Amino acid sequence: MTQTPRPLDGQVALVTGAARRIGACIARLLHGAGMDIVLHFHHSAAAAQALQADLEDVRADSVLLLQADLRDTQRFSQLITRIEAWRRRLDLLVNNASSFYPTPLAQASEMQWDDLIGSNLKAPFFLACQAAPLLQASAGAVVNLVDIHADRPLKGHPIYSIAKAGNAMMVKALARELGPKVRVNGIAPGVILWPQAEINEVAQQEILERTALGRPGTPDDIARTLLFLYRDADYITGQIITVDGGRSLQQ
Repeated sequence: MTQTPRPLDGQVALVTGAARRIGACIARLLHGAGMDIVLHFHHSAAAAQALQADLEDVRADSVLLLQADLRDTQRFSQLITRIEAWRRRLDLLVNNASSFYPTPLAQASEMQWDDLIGSNLKAPFFLACQAAPLLQASAGAVVNLVDIHADRPLKGHPIYSIAKAGNAMMVKALARELGPKVRVNGIAPGVILWPQAEINEVAQQEILERTALGRPGTPDDIARTLLFLYRDADYITGQIITVDGGRSLQQ
């Protein structure tokens, strides 16, 4: 017997880094499932406003824009207060915002450490802490965007890999701390969108040859997995689902 997915109308999701790329795809899918969206952005104001306009053409007053540098954790209380004033609830926190760039050991700096650890580890942890009372009140959930390189470090990216490894442990630790009211899970993407820094076709092909499915994924693959974890997986917590087409199977 096929079970009808539970309706999400009236529920609220905060998606960080939601103006572009995977974050925007997540926001669109959750909105299409009935949720109102708190759309966080840092620099991408035009893209965030365009996405808000698209979504509100479908359903008026269904998107709240929040601009913030998430490395400034002192602002988190204000952000959560604005969400509470807007809808009086928060059901889902999606920690998607992330910095990514190489930090070869010979050139690695404390500034890069603070930026990569700040965006990939510190910010999602303290944002979840600040959002916890609202999430507990609604028996909600947290989903972190982790990375396959949390387990297998990416050459030339040691700080990023360290930050994502911490993010993966955060999923497990917060699941213990916030249960039984709040579920916490993660998604570890593989090749979904090529980094904005140029990767030539030869390098892309080498990566795909080490991927069991032989092709890159899409942002929709991540968004659908997230919707499953939130809407359909009531007895899953503390887990990280790898969505990489089998790339992590390589020896």
